[in-house]
Amino acid sequence: MGAPGPFPGSPGKSQDPVLSREEVDRALGRLAAEYEAIETSLLALQDHAGRRLLEGAELTGLTKERWAATEQSITVLWTLFDAYTETLTTARELRARRRWPSPDDLAELTELLRGTRVTVSGAAAGSGAPQAGGGPARLSEQFSLEELVERMNGLYASALDVIVSADSVWSALPARIDLLAAELRRTLSLARSVGVRPGEHPAGDDLERITYELTQLRAQVVSDPLAYWVPDADRSAAPGGGRPDTARYDRAALALEDARREIEAVLDVRQDAERRLMRLRDVLSRADRTLTEARQARGEVLAKIAASEVPAVSGPPTALHEQLSTAAEYRRHAQWHRLSPLLDSLEQRAEDELHRARESLTAVTAPLAVRAELRGRLDAYKAKAARHGLAEDPLLIERYDAARRMLWSAPCDLRVAEQAVLRYQRTVAEALQPPGPDRGPVDGPQGET
Repeated sequence: MGAPGPFPGSPGKSQDPVLSREEVDRALGRLAAEYEAIETSLLALQDHAGRRLLEGAELTGLTKERWAATEQSITVLWTLFDAYTETLTTARELRARRRWPSPDDLAELTELLRGTRVTVSGAAAGSGAPQAGGGPARLSEQFSLEELVERMNGLYASALDVIVSADSVWSALPARIDLLAAELRRTLSLARSVGVRPGEHPAGDDLERITYELTQLRAQVVSDPLAYWVPDADRSAAPGGGRPDTARYDRAALALEDARREIEAVLDVRQDAERRLMRLRDVLSRADRTLTEARQARGEVLAKIAASEVPAVSGPPTALHEQLSTAAEYRRHAQWHRLSPLLDSLEQRAEDELHRARESLTAVTAPLAVRAELRGRLDAYKAKAARHGLAEDPLLIERYDAARRMLWSAPCDLRVAEQAVLRYQRTVAEALQPPGPDRGPVDGPQGET
């Protein structure tokens, strides 16, 4: 997920003692744009998926410690933003009193916009701790708007760094560990089939150690992701700069690969036919599982999606299974002259069957992907309308609700739902067009998404 960017910097301090009316108006304009950017960044931080995960997780170690500090920083951020908002509001109200402000008004506006007029309590500003050397804690601090933004930038960057780093680890390592664990289970099954067990063969002991290591590693990654994050050496890099620490995972993967090769060496002792038969069973088993998943997915699509052509899913390759049983009989009775050509044929057909099963799964789940894309597009345009102050527009609300009902109903008519989404997009685009005599009709969604 793309992370929100840093706040923009506020305008630099003027060397003039008092700003002119034009300078005040320009400064207020820049501050208004800055305010919107800061608010957008804070709301994006609030809604970041990594933040929600951190709030709901049972954390330990480094992550628990840093997240506790980060939660406090986020609270301070909003407090500072409230102070920034209050000062900007005061300046706007003062400017709005008169079209031509008096010298006293300009002096007051200059002090508000460029002076250290923003008062924040020491605790709220994050500086309520006793000072170095044993001095008393500061009860309050005075900031200029520029200094306030600089303080918010620092807190925002550190909070975003924690959130993005934890989210990056959670997005990368657990999934890779799960895939490796699935490979480990297949290897364990294969090991048992050839008599490789703990206490009886070194590879069996290795597999037992790898199983324990992956279990421990996954639990630690989930509860303490920051312990598995390597930040960039360049401390000036953007928040979240770095990479997941995969050292333990890599060692486990290498150990599993070594164990697998050892088991294959045991398999190589057996005749070539037995190894090929085992591989055939594995391919056909994966094809069967994929077809089963496709059939289940097709039932889900038919229940949730209306007016959609969902291809039928064929049954398991019965003929291939029967020929595989025949091949096993050939091996059992040492009929090698019949087994070899049959295996040659079965291996290619089994791979073709697995490919067909995967294509079938992709085909039947396509309507669900289309529905997900339409949902995402609808919400994106709703967010766009809200950013431009159109959240309460009755026509937009009506058309958004109509499209949403179609997309979240079951069964969902994709064709009708798509038209409803397009109608909402066109309405948003029309609402965003500036009024004027040259304004023309909008045939489709325009502008940013």
